[in-house]
Amino acid sequence: MFRAALEAIIENTDGAIGALIMGTDGIAVEKVLSEEARETNLDVAAAEFTSLVRNAQRTGGDTGLGALRELVVNLEGATVVMRLFTRDYFVVLALKPDGNFGRGRFELRKAELHLARLARRHLRRPGQ
Repeated sequence: MFRAALEAIIENTDGAIGALIMGTDGIAVEKVLSEEARETNLDVAAAEFTSLVRNAQRTGGDTGLGALRELVVNLEGATVVMRLFTRDYFVVLALKPDGNFGRGRFELRKAELHLARLARRHLRRPGQ
């Protein structure tokens, strides 16, 4: 169910090397990784980026600027786009440096509502 959404994002985005659904606890719910993404440990990087997401969420709330929607990290070897689809879950898309960043962002926005519906049905935090 989540895998199909990630595969669609990757298939529709030139230069995409991987996509993951992450919890803000740093645990991957689902991932679709190319060989290149596995070699560069994209899943480990995504878990590490979780702290950036949590800090940005807190900053948005503390400053009154509102909820975090998207975070972009541009590295030498990849551009990583993280888009929240619930308060506790976000999708990560990694692109080659020459990948189609605009299309990747569009595909993430397109998938956001679908992923939020799936999350409401299938993902529950302890105590909910």
